[in-house]
Amino acid sequence: MAQSQVVAESRYMLTRRTFALGGLAGGLGALAACHPRKASGFSGYAFVANQDGGAIAAVDLEVFAVARHIRIDGSPTAVLAHPTLGRVYALTPDNGSVHEILTGNLTFSHKLQVASLALEMRLAPQFAPQGDALYVLCQKPRQLVRVALDPLRIDWTLPLADDPADFDISPDGATVAISSGAGCSITFVDVRNRSAFSPMRTTGEIGLVRFQPPHGDAARAQSDSQQLIAANVSQRMLSIFDVPRRRLMVNLPLAVRPDHLCFKTDGGQVFVTGEGMDGVVVVYPYYTPQIGQTVLAGHNPGAMAVSTSPGYLFVANTKSADVSILDIETGKVLAVTPVGTEPSSITITPDDQYALVLNQASGDMAVIRIPNVTRAARSKKGPLFMLIPVGSKPVSAAVVAI
Repeated sequence: MAQSQVVAESRYMLTRRTFALGGLAGGLGALAACHPRKASGFSGYAFVANQDGGAIAAVDLEVFAVARHIRIDGSPTAVLAHPTLGRVYALTPDNGSVHEILTGNLTFSHKLQVASLALEMRLAPQFAPQGDALYVLCQKPRQLVRVALDPLRIDWTLPLADDPADFDISPDGATVAISSGAGCSITFVDVRNRSAFSPMRTTGEIGLVRFQPPHGDAARAQSDSQQLIAANVSQRMLSIFDVPRRRLMVNLPLAVRPDHLCFKTDGGQVFVTGEGMDGVVVVYPYYTPQIGQTVLAGHNPGAMAVSTSPGYLFVANTKSADVSILDIETGKVLAVTPVGTEPSSITITPDDQYALVLNQASGDMAVIRIPNVTRAARSKKGPLFMLIPVGSKPVSAAVVAI
């Protein structure tokens, strides 16, 4: 790296820290109720989509303050970070657009409209055969759009037979699975050939569809791409599909409606929450798929996230405005910590040090320090680190290390 570049980056680091610390000083009064910060932060940013604010908040996780609000055109509902390009992508479904943000200087870069009305987006996994891309599921028109990233442009589009509800990409990047709630169907897309198989009709309304999360090498990614988990919300069960043969393997009845799914890092367990009871259903989806235990986890459990080391499950309790923290190995609730009003999204930092909880109604982000969970287990009060105001209706976050 050239000396001039090193100097430039050093100046930038100083500038952003100084800027962020200024913002922190202005918010000390709001943070005074939290215990003093003794731990070091995470070297990076949390990019938070504020749906009602029309902006992405860049939160500096070293000083725990908003460094900048980045305005975009529309109401963002999702934000994704590319692991190597130094870019963050925000989706505004109401105008069918993807917005590119540069993580180096926290500025808006580019907007690309892919449809009149979009639903969701996913980044292609590491081992995708066609390289880096972003996939966007669209409602008007009904289509799947592949977006090339450097530069940002539409690569190809694929019309869909049914109204889409949700989608996911296999870990090897070769298959896209798309659910249709109204159509009671699942459509598999062959990415390499840019073609869709005829929709598979199901016996109920399918909501979420998930492959095992990508991890490991290319061989493991191919193995993990053989099964698809589909949430049958109308019949309250998980349906496991054989992807190469495109056929149903088994239905697993649940005690709850499968509104939220969360995988253990190694994919060996799936955690399910939803309407029906105040608990988390543990499912073992691979080899011989079966239901494990059901663990009580607060009032109206919803969004979840998993830390790897230690293995904790964080469960947002929307109505009681707190987060239940479970030990995955024992299934016991270690602590319950108050966070904010309507917690709806949880993101774990890559170093497993912090859980970031977005509170829709109160417009803030609760920071839970994970190493303090064990210490707080005796009191059952939880290790809340601090609350950071981030904007109006925060709904999604992505963490970028620097």
